[in-house]
Formats: sequence, structure tokens, C-alpha cells
Amino acid sequence: MTFGEHLEELRVCLVRATRGLAVAVVIGFMVARPVVHLVEQPLKRALGKYYTGQSLRTFDSWQPRVAGGVPLPYSRAEVVDAVERHELSFELREVHPDRLARVLGGPTSGPTSGPAGSTAGSTASGTTPSAAEPDDAAAAPFLLDDLVPLLLWQPLARDPRVSITTLSAQEAFGIYIKAALLVGIVLSSPWIFYQLWTFVAAGLYPHEKRWIHLFLPVSIGLFLAGVALAFFFVFDFVLDYLLQFNAWLGLDPDPRISEWMSFVLILPVGFGIGFQLPLVMLFLERIGIMDVAAYASQWRLAVVVIFVVSAVLTPADPYSLLFLAVPLCLLYFGGVLLCRLLPRAAEASA
Repeated sequence: MTFGEHLEELRVCLVRATRGLAVAVVIGFMVARPVVHLVEQPLKRALGKYYTGQSLRTFDSWQPRVAGGVPLPYSRAEVVDAVERHELSFELREVHPDRLARVLGGPTSGPTSGPAGSTAGSTASGTTPSAAEPDDAAAAPFLLDDLVPLLLWQPLARDPRVSITTLSAQEAFGIYIKAALLVGIVLSSPWIFYQLWTFVAAGLYPHEKRWIHLFLPVSIGLFLAGVALAFFFVFDFVLDYLLQFNAWLGLDPDPRISEWMSFVLILPVGFGIGFQLPLVMLFLERIGIMDVAAYASQWRLAVVVIFVVSAVLTPADPYSLLFLAVPLCLLYFGGVLLCRLLPRAAEASA
């Protein structure tokens, strides 16, 4: 094929791949809402773990204001059991017990008030209960030493600190578009890789084209393996590290869903593309551009290049870089082994 014919073949393959991506994105719009809820889960788990840890640290560091003061109303074992087994979260607050009892309708240290039912009844009949109490409360000094600890419980799923926010009206629509695009890329990846390898096959000799039938399913499997590794394994470690850095700096996170969706969109795709390394190595060896001896002798340079590329494809944190670079290094040596097991000499004799 001439250079112009190669360009025409590239144009045809790109048009076909784009059409397939467009169809997959349309399907993605139909399932984007549950996908958004799905990709929220790693972030919500990390935020829940972060704020649970913060609450336990607050519980452990709390000390009564005066010697012999009121202790915490729960033991640490009870708190840990409620947090880990019942998935509850809490915030530690301090209150004046007499004021709280007055609000709840119980006995106070001031003028005696009746139970909640009688108080409500007298209010309904037009009688103001203990009219002097508010004035006495206003005149009383605010004493910090009289405060007692109180733990406010709620299900972790309803903790507002764990919820993910948007800061503008149009941000939710952008999230919907990104979710549809993510679904479209994953669903259309077999078709896109097929078009890629079809373009490559157009420039090969007839005896070399049979390798495309081997490369295509393996390429798709490696791409999906990289996506699955990023989504089901890497996200949790990366988020835990980043939130621990927040805790070290004393900064509470308030993540936005749009930023998280961008992270979710870039990282798995980067992993999927990176996992094509052994096939690229085998292909270059098949067409004579590289050989096994060059791969084996240049492994140190290859490791450096892998770490540089991993730093470009991943966010600025060491965990995601290592989780991509280490598998790629293993895949590089796997590619060397693959080239040794399937040498070109065997193909030529066949």
C-alpha cells in the first residue's frame, strides 16, 4: 500500500471506531444514572472511613475539663462496635445537662418543671410554664466546667460529611455526560481495538496477518483487566492515601463529584492502554523492528520509561503510579518471555 492508501485506511478505521463509540455512548446515556451511583461508592467508602477515623481520634483524645469531671457516656468498645458492625457515625458535642433536661421536659437544677406531657398540655391551654426560667437562664453565667459530653449518632450513609456535592446547577449535567462517556468507552473498546488492529493488518504481509486474530482477543482482555484493576483495587488505596494526607495536614475533604468523575474516567483508561504493552512488544518483534536481545538488554531503560509514562497517565500520588508501573514492569518481562516462546524463526519455518 502507498502512503496515501494507508491514510485512507486510517480514515476509514477512525470513522468506524467513532461510529461504534457514538452508539455505545447512546447506550451509556440510558444507564448513566446507576453508573454515577456505582462510581460514587469508592469515594463514599473512603470518606466514611476517613470521618469514622476522625471521630474515633476525637473520642480517644477527649478529656474532662476538670479533674473528676463527667466521663464519656460510652466505652471505646461500644463505640467501635457501633461504628464497625452497625455502620453508624457520631459527632462528639458538649451540653449543659440542666438546659438539655429543660428542653426535654425532665427535672432540672432550676425551678421544677413537669414531665413533657404536662408541659405540652399547659402550653396548649395558654399557660406559660415557669415564666421565670428563661430570665434566670439568661442571667446565669455560662460555665464551661458544667458542660458534659454527648455523642450524636446517625447512620453513616446519611452523614452529610460523606455525601458528595455539586457546586453549580450545570455540574450534574456534566457528570451525566462523563458517566455516559465512560460507559461508551468500555462498551466500545472491543470494536475500537478491532478497528485499530484492522488498520495495522492492512500494512502487513499475508503470512503476518494471522497474528491479528491472536492479538485482538488478548488485547481486549488486557484492556478490560487494566480497567477492572483500576476500578476495583486501585481506587481504594489511592483515596485512602490522599485522605490520610488531608488528615496529616488537618484539612477536611469536601470532594466534588465532577472532579471524581474525571479521575474515574482517566485512570481506568490509562491502565487499560498501559496493559497493551506485551502485545505491542510482540507485534514489534513480529514485524522485525525489535528483537528479543534488544528487549532483554534494554530492560533498565524500559523500566525508567515505564515509570515516566505511569507518572503521566496517573494522578499526582505514589500509589496510583506504583499500581500502574509495577504491573507494567511485570508485563514487560512477560512480553520478553512471550517473544522467546514465539520466535520469528518458528513462523518462518512454518
